[in-house]
Amino acid sequence: MSFPQHRPRRLRQSPAVRRLVRETHLAPSQLVLPMFVREGISEPSPISSMPGVVQHSLDSLRRAAADAADAGVGGLMLFGVPAVRDSRGSGADDPRGILNVATEALVAEVGDALVVQTDLCLDEFTDHGHCGVLDAQGRVDNDATLERYASMALAQARAGSALLGLSGMMDGQTAHVRAALDAEGFTDTMILAYSAKYAGAFYGPFREAVDSQLVGDRRTYQLDPANGREGVREALLDAEEGADIVMVKPAMPYLDVLAEVRASVDIPVWAYQVSGEYAMIEAAAAHGWIDRRRAIEESLLGIRRAGADAILTYWAVEAARWLRDTP
Repeated sequence: MSFPQHRPRRLRQSPAVRRLVRETHLAPSQLVLPMFVREGISEPSPISSMPGVVQHSLDSLRRAAADAADAGVGGLMLFGVPAVRDSRGSGADDPRGILNVATEALVAEVGDALVVQTDLCLDEFTDHGHCGVLDAQGRVDNDATLERYASMALAQARAGSALLGLSGMMDGQTAHVRAALDAEGFTDTMILAYSAKYAGAFYGPFREAVDSQLVGDRRTYQLDPANGREGVREALLDAEEGADIVMVKPAMPYLDVLAEVRASVDIPVWAYQVSGEYAMIEAAAAHGWIDRRRAIEESLLGIRRAGADAILTYWAVEAARWLRDTP
């Protein structure tokens, strides 16, 4: 009889061996928790399409942030849901607007334990739901939007945000915001550029989470799902413009782009496991079709294996506790 010369199974023979030779590792500090805070509510409000995720009141936000810090997650990404919207998103750079007030509260609560981060985009604050201001023809005006982003950046930096998540996908946004921050002395405020943000189908539950007013779509500024090289180009441009970190979003359908971006830049690369990815696993698990914990862990490992240095995920706290409690 002929027996195999190579026996890769030797490295799979026991849990101890598998742990010893494991190629990809996940740690609580590599997880960032997205959080929603809604103006004018006194109790958390469940998001029906994202079981277990809520719109927070200021009080519940503080408690949840302390819980996240206790679990050891690396950071919090904060999204604000205002009570009043207008065409230019005035609440976004209002010092007493919900996002900036909540940022101050989180910095005071957990700012020494983890990185408090803020979403820098107008879509939650506009009555038309787009990520920028509109021109007379109803199109998103790129350069006028950059001025609003600069004002938002300064408001968020003054509120204490350590990292600004530029998610609007306007041309030149990283350079414009970096210049505005530096001119006002905020040279230590970090920029996370959502470089490869695709106009895909996985954002539906998020729109409920922020009570989006969007009419139409965002295909004139977010990337075409068919284009991989374009995502790499955007990441290279953002790195050149001064981004400290670049992002690929969503994660699961764009792992190829994530791997290419990781190979192309020498700064940290993050990925966002978006609301649709979360909702699909939760729904399948609720029906008993998949093992929930194993599916969550496998999805996070897949994103890490593709090259993400950190992952924004709604399971951040739960996964961090699993990691902490598993030898």
